[in-house]
Amino acid sequence: MRALQQSHTRRQALFAGLAGLGALAGAAAWKFHSPGAGHRAAGQPLPEDVCVVAPPTPFDPASGQRLEAPRAIPVDARCPVCGMYPARSPEWAAQAIFANGDAHFFDSPLSLFQYLANVGHYSAGRTAQELVARHVTDTETGVWIAAETAMYVDGSSARGPMRAGNLAAFAWAEAARRFTGRRGGRVIAFGAVDAALLERLAPGRSAEHRTHPSASINIF
Repeated sequence: MRALQQSHTRRQALFAGLAGLGALAGAAAWKFHSPGAGHRAAGQPLPEDVCVVAPPTPFDPASGQRLEAPRAIPVDARCPVCGMYPARSPEWAAQAIFANGDAHFFDSPLSLFQYLANVGHYSAGRTAQELVARHVTDTETGVWIAAETAMYVDGSSARGPMRAGNLAAFAWAEAARRFTGRRGGRVIAFGAVDAALLERLAPGRSAEHRTHPSASINIF
């Protein structure tokens, strides 16, 4: 009888050990596949199969600001296009504000343009027509300026937050031209940023652009 009890106890211990190993393996697998796991370097974009949750920041009526006025970037705000934290690269940041006061913040003008080209893709149920303001950061002064009146430099040596080509923004064409004299590139207006340009700067990052890279962009 004692031998039978000892055998039963050994089997229980074995099963408990195997269950423990299974739990550890499951936890390791979850960590490996979790979007936030690993040693991804700061600023490195997330893989395309990772869903970035970037809720808009609501308007605070107590702020004393006009609803459409540019706002300070919340530290925890994430770009709905690439998942980066715009507050970490304020010299490149942009923002877009909806009529109900909700705002999205972007790591760069490039991400803002990608968003404007396909708002519904990044914010389900919303359209570009609901936007009342779009702001980018003036590369020369660091202040917020209206995205639609800004001038942009395409093809310069300046690297954006993702360490790749981007669209440096300026309040004045002359400032943009001075920049091209130092860093190269060409000066373009807001309306000249089309799908082909976005596809060249960020290949394959927008589903809308994959089907027809030369299609026009409706951002109003």
